[in-house]
Formats: sequence, C-alpha cells, structure tokens
Amino acid sequence: MDDVSTIDESLTDQARPPSESLDRLPGPDVVRAIALIGVVVMNYHGYLLIRSGGSVPASTAVERFFDPWGGPLSTRFAATFVLVAGVGITLLTRRCVAERAAGVAGAAAAVTEMRWRLVRRGMALYVLGQVLDVIWRGTIIYFYGAMFVIAAVLFTLRSAWIVAVGVASVLAAWWIETWTYWRIEDGASVQWLTNPGRDTVRYFVIDLGVNGTHPLLPWLAFLCAGIVLGRSLQTPDWGLWCAGTGLILYAAARLVNELADTSFTAQLLSDDSSERGVVYVMSALGTALVAYALISWVADNARGVGVRIIDPLRRAGQMSLSIYIAHILVFNLFVDWFGWIDPAGLDVALWFSVGFWIAAITGATWWHRRFGRGPAERVYRAIGG
Repeated sequence: MDDVSTIDESLTDQARPPSESLDRLPGPDVVRAIALIGVVVMNYHGYLLIRSGGSVPASTAVERFFDPWGGPLSTRFAATFVLVAGVGITLLTRRCVAERAAGVAGAAAAVTEMRWRLVRRGMALYVLGQVLDVIWRGTIIYFYGAMFVIAAVLFTLRSAWIVAVGVASVLAAWWIETWTYWRIEDGASVQWLTNPGRDTVRYFVIDLGVNGTHPLLPWLAFLCAGIVLGRSLQTPDWGLWCAGTGLILYAAARLVNELADTSFTAQLLSDDSSERGVVYVMSALGTALVAYALISWVADNARGVGVRIIDPLRRAGQMSLSIYIAHILVFNLFVDWFGWIDPAGLDVALWFSVGFWIAAITGATWWHRRFGRGPAERVYRAIGG
C-alpha cells in the first residue's frame, strides 16, 4: 500500500494489534461495511412497513426491486455478511492451523484454545441476539453466534469436508421445505414445525435450525463457502475464480428457476429466500461471491485518492457489530419513542437509511481513529477473547 494510506495514521493505529491495524486486508472489512449498508436499507424498509401495518407496495419496478421479503435484494446483503464471517474465521485461525500442520510445538494446544475462543464468541453473540430479538424481531445476530460455535469444529477440516457440510445443510433445508409442502398438500398439520410457539424449548431449536429468519439450514452454507474462500485469498487469480463461480451459480439458478411450471416445481425450484431451497442458495451465494470479488479487488488495489475513499468503509467494517446495534437503537428511538419518522413509503426508508449511514460512517471513522475497536467490539472481545 502506498504512503497515502498512512498520512492520517494515528498513534492509536500504530499501537493497535495486527488484527485491528492498517496491515490487515482491507477487502473483507470494506465488503462487510457495504453489506451492512444493504442490511440497514432492507431492515429499515421492512420494519417501517411492519410498523405501518401495510403490505409491500408493488406498483413500480423500483418498489418491487426493494421489496424486503420477496424482491431480488431480499437477504442478499445478509448472505454476503455471513460469507465475510466465514472469510474472517479463516483469517483468524489460519496461523494455528498452519502451525499444527507443520508440527510446531504447542500448535495443538493453540488450536484447542482457538476452538474455545470461537465457542465463547458464538455464545456471546447468541445471548446478545436473544436480547436484541425482544425489540428487533428476526435479528441475524443469534444465528450468527450459532454459526461461530459450529465453526469451532469446522475450521480445521479439509476444504472438501467443509464444502460437504455446506451442501448437506442446503439439501437438508430443501428436503424439509419439500416435506412440509407435501404434508400441507395432504391436509396434515405441520404447526409443530412452522409455528411451535415462542414459550417452548422446541421453538428455540426449530427457530435456530429451520424456521427462523436466517436458520442454520441452509444459511450454514454461506459460512462454509466463506471459510473455503478465505483459504484461497493468497492464491493467484482467486478473484477471477470467485467471481466466475458466482456468475455460474447465479446463472444456473436463474435457468433452473425458469423450469418451474407447476405449483410443486415452483416451490421446489424457487429462488425465493422464504423457500430456502437449493436454487435460492445458488442464487444468493452467486451474488455474494461476485460482490466479494469485485469489492475486494477495488479495495485491495486502491491507490492515492482511492485509499482515502475506502478508508471510512474499512474502519466501519471493523466496527460492524457496534453499527448493527446502533441501527436498531436509532430506529426504535426515532420511530417508536420520539415518533420523528412516520412509517411510510420506500422514499422515507431510503432517506432514513442514508441519513443513518452518513452519521454511522462518520462516527465510526472518528471513533476508530481515536480509540481503535468499537464499544461493542471491546465488550465482545473481552468476553470471547
């Protein structure tokens, strides 16, 4: 990176550990920040619609495009966010994995400690997510936490096994959705699965694994893809095969989806996020891979003025947990408590989102330059290591 990148480097940057310093790859942080921008837009639009008690307007192409539940952007940003989490897990663990493979003394103990670190971090996120879910129903955070716990087992496996786990999670989700469709067609009740009741232990298990907003089946596939992608970042032309694989997956999903000509095949071959089938995962993973490759290429190859432009995004990406929590609190403050934002159309949601992000990136840049880790990240690291 050229000298421009260090012009405004503070003493805090110099004292920060490697995982927080300017030496770390900018690509994952910038992708994370941009994905979080999309998450905020989709969440604000969706929750404003919920608050207004109205349905999604679909009178224009723009409104259909921004449909937070059935539009082409639905869950795409969240899927990219999970993909980046998988990349981050590989970057966090690659040293101890490499040392164990090389037979370095003490490497086995380091791997065990890393497993427990991921478990602690996952449990911290799970508890935080359950708390946030009280005021922000459907948050991704506790699903994210469960994925970290599973990653504690996955990160030492061969890439082929990690791919197999991801594929198995997709096929399991696909089979469950298909079985549910058959049962409903036969007139049988599946309420125990689709609506188990929030006051039961079964609810927490089914919601986390199958029936929630971002269930492990099939969302674990995005994390597995990220872990494998993270292992390729040091190889030549990784961006080309990443983008190429993404384009192939997305194009194949579109073609397969067009084959649906009955109500059953429409469900079986759906690329809708609510169906959680193979075609949906292919489509969402395809767009996530293309986005990761393109944004990372721009971030990693930025020079001169480009470094200054991506720097706020890089810093915001390192404070994504703080910003995510802030976007929930700001929404509840402005909409529910003070009533400054009236639930209305797409234009209000977009302006609200843009306003939040200008403030969030500005605040995150200032905080990160002055203090390093964000407030939520400090607590998270203190608990999880």
